Amino acid sequence: MAYRPTWQGHLRLSLVTCPVALYTATNSGGEVHFNLINPDTNNRIKMVTTDPDTGPIERSKLVKGYEVSKGEYILMTQDEINSVKLESTKTIDIERFVPAEDIDRRYWDNPYYLAPDGKLAQEAFAVIRESMARSGQIALGRVVMSTRERLLALEPHDKGILAYTLRTDAEVRNEAEVFGSISDAKPDEAMISIAQKIIEQKEGPFDPSQFVDRYEEALKDLIKAKQKGHKVAKVAEPEDTNVVDLMEALRASLGAKAGAPAKSGKSAAKGKTASKPPAHAKAKAPAKTAHKKAS
Repeated sequence: MAYRPTWQGHLRLSLVTCPVALYTATNSGGEVHFNLINPDTNNRIKMVTTDPDTGPIERSKLVKGYEVSKGEYILMTQDEINSVKLESTKTIDIERFVPAEDIDRRYWDNPYYLAPDGKLAQEAFAVIRESMARSGQIALGRVVMSTRERLLALEPHDKGILAYTLRTDAEVRNEAEVFGSISDAKPDEAMISIAQKIIEQKEGPFDPSQFVDRYEEALKDLIKAKQKGHKVAKVAEPEDTNVVDLMEALRASLGAKAGAPAKSGKSAAKGKTASKPPAHAKAKAPAKTAHKKAS
């Protein structure tokens, strides 16, 4: 089954334009979804749209409203919302090229695949894509999706283009609000030395197939057990980690090699070639400076 595009329009580099389609690059996480059930009847509960004064109302009769003050709304129809048109509603216009390391990784948001829309778009798309690849930089453009104009970071990936929406400056919180209370005291060098050896034991290539949602797998097992009529055993709560002697804990960790990935995996990873994901861009401080460079 072919993927359905999230957005369709044009990609433009100066006077070169081609039709493109934007596809989500990820699946929604999680396969276990629960419904609200009345245990007395075993019926699934239905959510009914209700007016507090007049009672239930059909959803098709509802309009959107923006609250300007307590209880006062400006009503908007979908046609009125759709009448707001920007050029980025239908065209991703590449505005700037920036080094990947200039974009603080906190700004990277959701990934998408950008591909030519139709055979006639292939040639122009290939020219834009190859020119971007040779620049070695990230292209920045804008797109309107879900009633928001988003900044897009574009980079060549395989035969297409990988597009990431970027968060706005207002969406990224100031790290000082969280990190400000952390002590400036320097840690013990001997402890750092042992911790580094522990890290070396755990080095290996990144293989996403090795990481599964263990909580969801446990939920599936629980559901299967109940389906078969088995009584669910209560699982003991995990003990809280209480490190009394940090040096002793580090030494004990260094001796516990179980589960450490094989060193051969590191050399095997070097033989693979893959385009550098934006998440590996170096974080630069402060974030606001990085954003201004990218805007």
